Amino acid sequence: MAMRPPVPVPTLSRRAKLVLGAVAVLLVLFTVIGTLTNVYVDYLWFDETRYTEVFWTELQTRALLFAVAGVATGGLVATAVYLAYRFRPTFRPMSLEQQNLERYRQSLEPRRGLVLTAVAVVLGLFAGFTAQGSWQTWLEFRNSTEFGRTDPQFGIDLSFFVFDYPFYRLALGFAFAIVLLALIGSLLTHYVFGGLRLQTPGQKLTGAARVQVSVLLGLFLALKAVAYWLDRYGLEYSNRGEVFPGASYTDVNALLVPKTILVFVAAVCALAFFANILVRNFLLPAAALVLLLISSLVIGVAYPAIVQQFVVRPSADQKEAPYIKRAIDSTLAAYGLDNINYVDYAQSSTGNQVDTQAALAELRNDTQTIPNARLLDPNVLSETFTARQQIRNVYGFPRKLDIDRYTLPDPVTGQPQTRDYVVAVRELNSEGLSGNQSSWINQHTVYTHGNGFVAAPANEVVAGQEGGEPNFTTKDLPTTGNISVDQPRIYYGELIKQGGQDVYSVVGAPPGSNPREFDQPEDGSAQGQINNTYDGAGGVSIGSFFRQLTFAIYYRERNFLLSSAVNDNSKVLYVRDPRDRVEKAAPFLQVDGDPYPAVINGRVTWILDGYTTSDSYPYSESMELGAAAQDSLTGSGTTALPNQQFNYIRNSVKATVDAYDGKVTLYAWNEDDPVLKTYMKAFPGVVHPRSEMSGELVGHIRYPEDIFKLQRDILTRYHVTNPVDFYNQNDRWQVPNDPTQDTQDAQPPYYILAQRPGDDRASFQLTSALNAFNRENLSSFISASSDPANYGELQVLRLPGNTPFRGPQQVQQSFITNNQVRPDLTLFNSQESRAVFGNLLTLPIGASGLLYVEPLYVQGRGQNSFPLLQKVLVNFGDRVGYGNTLTAALDQVFGAGVAESATSGGTTPSTGGTTATPTPSSPTTTPPNGGAGPATNPAMDQAVTAIKSALDALQTAQRSGDFAAQGRALADLQAAVSAYQSAQQSAAAASPTG
Repeated sequence: MAMRPPVPVPTLSRRAKLVLGAVAVLLVLFTVIGTLTNVYVDYLWFDETRYTEVFWTELQTRALLFAVAGVATGGLVATAVYLAYRFRPTFRPMSLEQQNLERYRQSLEPRRGLVLTAVAVVLGLFAGFTAQGSWQTWLEFRNSTEFGRTDPQFGIDLSFFVFDYPFYRLALGFAFAIVLLALIGSLLTHYVFGGLRLQTPGQKLTGAARVQVSVLLGLFLALKAVAYWLDRYGLEYSNRGEVFPGASYTDVNALLVPKTILVFVAAVCALAFFANILVRNFLLPAAALVLLLISSLVIGVAYPAIVQQFVVRPSADQKEAPYIKRAIDSTLAAYGLDNINYVDYAQSSTGNQVDTQAALAELRNDTQTIPNARLLDPNVLSETFTARQQIRNVYGFPRKLDIDRYTLPDPVTGQPQTRDYVVAVRELNSEGLSGNQSSWINQHTVYTHGNGFVAAPANEVVAGQEGGEPNFTTKDLPTTGNISVDQPRIYYGELIKQGGQDVYSVVGAPPGSNPREFDQPEDGSAQGQINNTYDGAGGVSIGSFFRQLTFAIYYRERNFLLSSAVNDNSKVLYVRDPRDRVEKAAPFLQVDGDPYPAVINGRVTWILDGYTTSDSYPYSESMELGAAAQDSLTGSGTTALPNQQFNYIRNSVKATVDAYDGKVTLYAWNEDDPVLKTYMKAFPGVVHPRSEMSGELVGHIRYPEDIFKLQRDILTRYHVTNPVDFYNQNDRWQVPNDPTQDTQDAQPPYYILAQRPGDDRASFQLTSALNAFNRENLSSFISASSDPANYGELQVLRLPGNTPFRGPQQVQQSFITNNQVRPDLTLFNSQESRAVFGNLLTLPIGASGLLYVEPLYVQGRGQNSFPLLQKVLVNFGDRVGYGNTLTAALDQVFGAGVAESATSGGTTPSTGGTTATPTPSSPTTTPPNGGAGPATNPAMDQAVTAIKSALDALQTAQRSGDFAAQGRALADLQAAVSAYQSAQQSAAAASPTG
């Protein structure tokens, strides 16, 4: 049979080759320059923040994994293909199949080296890029730290499952991929070059092809034996249990032993294929392979299914009980919930009715919770802060403000007093720039920073014509007030973004030159607008031409080279969001979505929480981080976390970012966390010990919201520790939806300053109500302490399950449908205004029950309108209170006078809706005639008048921020109180009964 003539190979002209070559060189050049520029700018940032250890460790680890995986995959596959070509048959039998393949052989033969190199490079690059993404898996394996706790099935330290097992699986996956690619490449090469003849009569495989295929199949089965061995440990991540994670009865009793048997069966099959090198007969390895397939189906699939169906399911609650207990214990430990203080809490002995006498007694004695009841909702007041404290359009406040506490001198007694404040910083709002303000010069060299810290007590509003507004005690430009701020400029904040992208600023100027950065508006003096030149430690110097060229390429902005605003003293500030900076400095952390500002040692400092996580904790329930932490505020002031799987979490790191120079500092908050210890080995010196935190910083640490939301979600199921009850799920809880929002998202947790049952004083805590499953009745109330003395202590108040207590949604309905409230809502919700419900707070009052408090705001519908506090709603049991102040609302529930006693019972300022400090109740004395009639005492009356005058003066001084006037008023108040006490003593001495 005549051979077909070879197919001519098309060729390119010389000019076409030159053009294609030039295009390819330019593409490669631009790609290389762009990549190197990105890496260099990254390095400059790490060098500026002194985190080059992170940069080099991550880069070296990625490069190592890229090289190892790339060389191993590309090199071994190319070697297998080369060997298949090297041992191709010299002579091939004539057949139609071989004639058809001849054209391909002739085409490949001149380019076989190029093709082989291309295959190796492409596979190597693909494998390298895939492997380098697992750099954290390698670092965890390389630096693993023991947990000191063993798993319940194998008795192995948990570090094997968390750090070692994921790496073994990763390495095994790459080994499988290499062997399979080598097998495929070898078979294709043998087929093209005649070593494998599918359609040619006679022998189908040459000797060389048989040996190579046998070796590769033997290696594959040997890896399968290793996989079966690891599968034994992987059973602890099983989801066979219908309501619990981890190995079930079937996994332990019907699958663990079969997995061990399959290890040996796979090993025997591998030996059979290796033996085929000498035996030269595929019958034996084929029989062994059939045995493996049958064994895996019978003992690995069918037998466990039979046990599950006929042994477990008929009595699953009993059979699975020991394994459910394992899951409960492991899940609680993995989420830090294994040391919860449960308190059986009953609202009253008469069911859901208010025990009036008990409630009155609790209210009279309460000096910690009700006086601190928060009336300002940080989720509502952003527009109010903007309207009253924005100053200029270039400034702004975030959509969600923050709650923090400060210990400051009491304005009356002068004693240190802890109060919670609604706080925010007046940031540069890059998206608020308009017109020529958004030109390159203005946006990047003039409007470079915000200015000022703003705070208002959370339980006060302003009375009078400006009624309902926050009482700003720290405010204005320059910043004045009761919180001392030495450096108010904000160069790093949450709003310095445009379209979600970081906005850089070019700062710095030659000595003696006029400042160009807008700092403060004109104050009415001849000085006019006040400008500033940044002199902080932050930013990357771009004084040299090379640096200017680098950033011109990076930002694709020629003004770095042409503008006179860029000089030898210039710096570039970039990566300015505090959360972005911490994530970049500590890539092994998940950062909480709600950074908050605090004044530490006179400087505005952002405080953030960092989480260490793992998805490999045995017997622990897995969750999606982003979904589990979502509530009605996610995306509206708080950042959504990534939706990655995890089943272990710790709040291991507290981070700070200086708002002026951007300094990032990481502190080991949970120094016992093995995951944190592992990364501290990998990145030595990056995380500072907890002992380096100042006392002032520790005093502003809060229990973070995101981990609290995860923990409360876990507790809805895992508060039940009896395995049978857990399986039956007859006591599940549920996170209620936010009743104040038109949404199906969860109610966010709230920070409050309140006294927990069993405590002797108020503490700053994060709280949440939990409902019964698929019901709106309240089942429990959870709180997490932020106090340094007992930080992280979780307390759960469990309500009786046989009585339906009102949950948040039911309380909200009782407010809306109340006869007093409904007409006002109709009035407020008009063409000119709308009602805005604030946060519905749940406050435990001693042992008598839970008090609900909710502020009601009214906001106009016109442009630049903002919400003002108008009413306060209260619920206790089945009673609703509604008034202009908290005191008035409480009086409706408990009777007149009792609420006033509670709200003014301590030294805390009144929560009655105004900033007025509570006036002492009118003093009474026993008349000289033994009480037969009233008696007057001019000295005492004069002292009372002086006290009232001093209090009025103090109130006026507080509103104006005049500290000198406050000092005079306090001195007058002290003198008046002393005069009153002297007059009282004189009256008592003159009494016949004295």
